[in-house]
Amino acid sequence: MSYLYVAIGGALGSVLRYFLSLVIPKAAGFPWPTFVANVLGCFCIGIFSGLFLKCDSLSPNLKLFLVTGFCGGFTTFSTFANENLVLLQNGKIGMFAIYALASFVLGVAACAGGIYLMGYNR
Repeated sequence: MSYLYVAIGGALGSVLRYFLSLVIPKAAGFPWPTFVANVLGCFCIGIFSGLFLKCDSLSPNLKLFLVTGFCGGFTTFSTFANENLVLLQNGKIGMFAIYALASFVLGVAACAGGIYLMGYNR
């Protein structure tokens, strides 16, 4: 049954990611849709993780649905890696550096912000 929670969450996350790719333009060659999905996904996983750390009574199936399924389907490291490779292949070293560094820094900050927002303090 746990596979079903992951599958449904993953499907919803993937559809939302696809929607972002339709509504957010790639301006000046920068892969904004993936960037937004990954940073927003990091924020979401931070919120969900903070929620589960704070509330022991929440269902493990809900965690599978939200964290493993939805966030796993919504964010995409493989697309991120491919887009970085394309930037390098096209000689856009500066844009590659900005995209890779900003994705990492903002991703970690968004995750921490989500956990902090949920009131969990380690």
